Amino acid sequence: MDSAEVVSELRRLSRPCDLDELARYGIRSKVILGVRTPDLTALAKRLGKDHSLALALWRTGIYDARHLAVLIEDPAKVTEAQMERWARDFDNWAICDGACLHLFDRTRFAHEKVIEWSSREEEFVKRAAFALMAVLAVHDKNAPDSVFRAWLPVITRESTDERAYVKKAVNWALRQIGKRNKVLNEAAIRTALDISKKKSKAAKWIASDALKELRSEQVQKRLRSKSRRPAGRPARRPSS
Repeated sequence: MDSAEVVSELRRLSRPCDLDELARYGIRSKVILGVRTPDLTALAKRLGKDHSLALALWRTGIYDARHLAVLIEDPAKVTEAQMERWARDFDNWAICDGACLHLFDRTRFAHEKVIEWSSREEEFVKRAAFALMAVLAVHDKNAPDSVFRAWLPVITRESTDERAYVKKAVNWALRQIGKRNKVLNEAAIRTALDISKKKSKAAKWIASDALKELRSEQVQKRLRSKSRRPAGRPARRPSS
């Protein structure tokens, strides 16, 4: 299938009745067809990985086509310039998070973009930095604690950004780093306490919400269990 055929298929799968619900969740874009996630996922499996098709679908500017592009793109073929172009095109939190969760975190530029994008002014580019932090804290099993410790000052620095989609991502990153292991949990809690002292509504919310989860018995119990697990024994895969 070429991009025109894929878009035709997306239009067939569209559910315009879902558009109001998407808008209520803050998902807005110039063109949204209303294709449901299971249908996008099924179509992506049919198409397989296809770099050229992913690029063509992204260029359509259609929200649903861009989500599909993220799912079929081959992370090994993603260039730094492509990441920059796509990030500049982000116009809502869902496409931003989807790209970070399903594609960008698997590229060789992921850690580099965390730092670069964290100081960018564009709302969804900056969000992407912290979304990547959160996703990498879960997905990058081999990264040493030092990587995530180095990101905590960045989280502190940007915790005063009052924009909703930035502050929520900063909070998400802090919580995911703090749930990685006991050592990082303690470091994240200290970071949250430092953030709570800032004279910023965003910072105080980020700190309060993060501390609530990071200090919770559920998280602490899981971290205690993880720390007692024999070396070399894999963790159970969490249910999705």
